[in-house]
Amino acid sequence: MRVISWNVNGVRAVAEKGFLKWLQAQKADIVCLQETKASEDQLDLFLRNPQGYQSYWHSAEKAGYSGTAIYTRAEPHDVIEGLGLAEFDKEGRVLQMDFGDFRLINAYFPNSQRDHARLEYKLDFCKAMLKHTESLRKKGKQVILCGDFNIAHHEIDLRNPKENQNNAGFLPKERAWLDKFESAGYVDTFRRFTKDPGHYTWWSYRPGVRARNIGWRLDYFWVCEEFSARLTSAYHQPEVLGSDHCPVVLEFS
Repeated sequence: MRVISWNVNGVRAVAEKGFLKWLQAQKADIVCLQETKASEDQLDLFLRNPQGYQSYWHSAEKAGYSGTAIYTRAEPHDVIEGLGLAEFDKEGRVLQMDFGDFRLINAYFPNSQRDHARLEYKLDFCKAMLKHTESLRKKGKQVILCGDFNIAHHEIDLRNPKENQNNAGFLPKERAWLDKFESAGYVDTFRRFTKDPGHYTWWSYRPGVRARNIGWRLDYFWVCEEFSARLTSAYHQPEVLGSDHCPVVLEFS
């Protein structure tokens, strides 16, 4: 099974840059999008239901903001919008699909903001997410959590760690939560296969930054340990343009 996650920074914008052609070429079973910035009724039929896919959307109440979506070839047993918590669900940050033995969670984690104004909101979201994934495991579900976490976990996960110690996305409290998440029994799938530095999923739009690979690894597939034996590969697609993020891919049996 092949699953892809991509923060598209506006699904209508990326549609004008070849998104549907890319989607068909991937032959993925499931594609999770974050930061869609659109409601379903704003999209044409080709974007709502590309050939071979059903789509599901969880949009923010605020127009042109946040939002998640999933394209799937596989028929889910259930589709769940949000975490059941209004303060997060009104921003369309989580869309879940149940496939029987595993639960796929597509998440767009909040950004702490340059002045850290939303740090506590973000940490509350992180806390709620871990509580949710643990409740699923207690029910016997295996968990795949993907999306834009807006956190670079370790120094290896961004080009200039020393200069970014006090910047949103690399704050000690954010990184400490990912430590806690990992310690609870979750696996960073990309690092299971790739140990070396220089691999990023987000680059500033400033001229030359992406060409020089001055980036951050903010986008992940994490799985619970009991799922990890099924992993076959995890990698990035930095050559795919159209957003300030690139797609990340997970393949499993």
